[in-house]
Amino acid sequence: MAHVRRASNAKGWQARYRDPSGRERSRSFPTKREAELFLVRQSADIQRGEYLDPRLGRTTVGELVEEWLATAVHLKPKTRLGYESILPNRILPRFGAVPVASINQLEVRRFVAGLVQAGAEPGTVRNTFNVLRLVFGLAVGAGAIRVNPCDGVRMPRSVHQEMLFLTPAELLRLADAIRAQYRTLVLFAGYTGLRAGEIGALRAGRIDLGRGTAEVRESLAEVNGRLVFGPTKTYANRTVRLPRFLCEEMAVHLSGRCHQPDARVFTSPAGAALRHNLFYVRHFKPAVAAAGLSPRLRFHDLRHSCAAILIAQGAHPRAIMERLGHSTIQVTLDRYGHLFPGLDETLTDGLERAYQDSRLAEFDR
Repeated sequence: MAHVRRASNAKGWQARYRDPSGRERSRSFPTKREAELFLVRQSADIQRGEYLDPRLGRTTVGELVEEWLATAVHLKPKTRLGYESILPNRILPRFGAVPVASINQLEVRRFVAGLVQAGAEPGTVRNTFNVLRLVFGLAVGAGAIRVNPCDGVRMPRSVHQEMLFLTPAELLRLADAIRAQYRTLVLFAGYTGLRAGEIGALRAGRIDLGRGTAEVRESLAEVNGRLVFGPTKTYANRTVRLPRFLCEEMAVHLSGRCHQPDARVFTSPAGAALRHNLFYVRHFKPAVAAAGLSPRLRFHDLRHSCAAILIAQGAHPRAIMERLGHSTIQVTLDRYGHLFPGLDETLTDGLERAYQDSRLAEFDR
């Protein structure tokens, strides 16, 4: 049972109680009144299931980070590598030796402000903050702290890199300008909307030219110079339909590999798995210049171009979401919503035609 008694050295009072696990704990106070109030609060917290283990609260952020990394088995290799860079370079120098229970929202706000004042880019600040929030999330779940001190802290706004959209004619010009081996790759990217990693991981056995489909099951990333195959960005598989012209292009491109289901669809000139960074520098950017396109054009803009072409054709946002492999339709609308208002005039014209057609039909009766 919880009780208060004089400390053994006769200086102050001890509040003794048992935590939810049955372990006996004690804490000293200068007055009996303070000890009694402490026991009342502890008892209430235990009853509500909100008890905080003081031992866990004394855990340093550095110790918590080690536990977090050891148990974060869901992380993709490239994501883990990024976290392992952020932690020792930005988070641990500031919080590593600090007990987790002593950090409040103000401390986090000061930390974020310090990053900004040091000239860190908004994206860097946001990534660092997100890792810190995940670490403190473990502290909340473990019962070391009641509230995540990152909650309510606002980030500096990021300036999103402008998306560029190629027309079908420009896509064809780019395909014609690149090395012949990669012509089909450019058209495939522009008319399927697959991510670069998904294209690099694509296997011949997942292309069905008879049905005109491509199965997206994995992604390719480069981690510390090593190529790693893993799940797609959203961990979801999907099947993308191919337009007829692309099936014809793919038939020529895959000639001789039809009976090699595990063969990579797009490879390096030597037939090895495609390293996107090398392809980008050696082949894609020179082709952009040769085609007379904006030097700001990125490979990822081919994915954006696919979305823009679909929207111009009147595709429903959900169909675009499924083709591009977005996690939710909100992601699609947030990214490409500004393109949809351009369809409003077309839709309005369609409504006008429907009404006029109904008038004519009624007149002819």
